[in-house]
Amino acid sequence: MSEAFDIYTLLFLVLAVVIFIRLRGVLGRRTGNERQPYDPYSSPESKQGAPEGTVVALPRGRNADVPAGETAGPTAEDIEERLERFAKADSPLGQALTGLIKTDPGFDPTQFLDGAKMAYEMIVAAFAEGDEKTLNQLLGEDVLDGFTRAIGEREERGETHHTTLVGIDKADIIEAELKDKQAFVTVKFVSELISVTRDAGGEVVDGDPKKVREVTDIWTFARDMASRNPNWKLVATEAAN
Repeated sequence: MSEAFDIYTLLFLVLAVVIFIRLRGVLGRRTGNERQPYDPYSSPESKQGAPEGTVVALPRGRNADVPAGETAGPTAEDIEERLERFAKADSPLGQALTGLIKTDPGFDPTQFLDGAKMAYEMIVAAFAEGDEKTLNQLLGEDVLDGFTRAIGEREERGETHHTTLVGIDKADIIEAELKDKQAFVTVKFVSELISVTRDAGGEVVDGDPKKVREVTDIWTFARDMASRNPNWKLVATEAAN
């Protein structure tokens, strides 16, 4: 009985190893054609070694390969479809977004907003961590100066800041404008954050590590629509509360 048990056990072990090897050969083999992880912030230039100073590349959307400013642009039906979630075509916001779409046929408000929410998360985290390198890539000059100044003052006091983004409850495009091919899109974010600042001894000097609070931020992003570079920068911030 013991001998039979040992034989059957050995057979099952051999069979299991064979099946494992075959499955691994099929499922675990790399072909060299695997899709790379999607990076919503990378521009086409960044995949070939983007120059220093490139920033968040919010997705441009349909017709992204059409150079900005060319007469062959989206149809009226396409524009209406893109605006459907955001504004009526004859409203001030609708007219402004229509102007952006006609100037750059690749601009899509829905995809822009998705990218803006991702940028919001990155910037909030980078500021809390004092990550000036990341902020330098995402912010316009004036906003960068303010953020780095606040980080420097915090470090001089020996304080550390920690922010946990619980979630973005709402994000809406509330304004858009085009000035000499320079596009400005303003987004209102309503988010839930846990924020706390501690002194050098670890004592809480601001915020509450156990309290979730609702924060409303109004951020304006800008981009040169005449450029093929799809990158946007945060150029203005306003706290509504």
